[in-house]
Amino acid sequence: MVEHSALSVTRQGYDAVAPTYAQMFRDSLRDSPLDRAILGVFAEVVRTGGDGGQVADLGCGPGHVTAHLDESGLSAFGVDTSPAMIELARQAYPRLRFDVGSMAELDIDDGVLGGVLARWSIIHTPPQELPVILAEFHRVLAPGGHLLVGFSASDGLSYPTQVFDHTVAPAYRWWPDHLAAMLRKSGLAEVARTVREPQPTDRRQFQEVHLLARKAPAGAA
Repeated sequence: MVEHSALSVTRQGYDAVAPTYAQMFRDSLRDSPLDRAILGVFAEVVRTGGDGGQVADLGCGPGHVTAHLDESGLSAFGVDTSPAMIELARQAYPRLRFDVGSMAELDIDDGVLGGVLARWSIIHTPPQELPVILAEFHRVLAPGGHLLVGFSASDGLSYPTQVFDHTVAPAYRWWPDHLAAMLRKSGLAEVARTVREPQPTDRRQFQEVHLLARKAPAGAA
């Protein structure tokens, strides 16, 4: 399979900034009670819904969120396209599993995951390629399994997707209703969403959105 250019650019970009990125974001959850709460809800629904099972943190970067999921009682592992990020994650959290891989072609069996986390990891995917990744999320989730996806919102209903000036690689914002509709087409029904308004000190004045979705349980109509 020939690797598409967006994935190659993203990998190279994150390889180049991996140490700096890890230093910047290692303690980011400590100062973000809302993010901790959202991840806590995700952990609880995974533990109590579907078949439990493992959770994949896709686009895990240096592994700090994977470690948080592990501390929340989940059997979590991380996947990232950047070998440099994965090496840092393995060094920081040697007890956990981290794999180099692509969200578009996951080395994970069908229907084995209780949860998939994709926080700001779809943002470098060109819009026309996103359905392939959403189909992969659906494929690897067990019936009743949950997906939590985080992203920056576009400027309104008239802008389903918008390019923005990410410092590492070309990136996209999504209108939440548009992305929720794409999830539905992939067999993942929205359960809930949160919207964080930008703060005056934020460099980018974008809404930050989390969508929680669920794959239909076995036997559901």
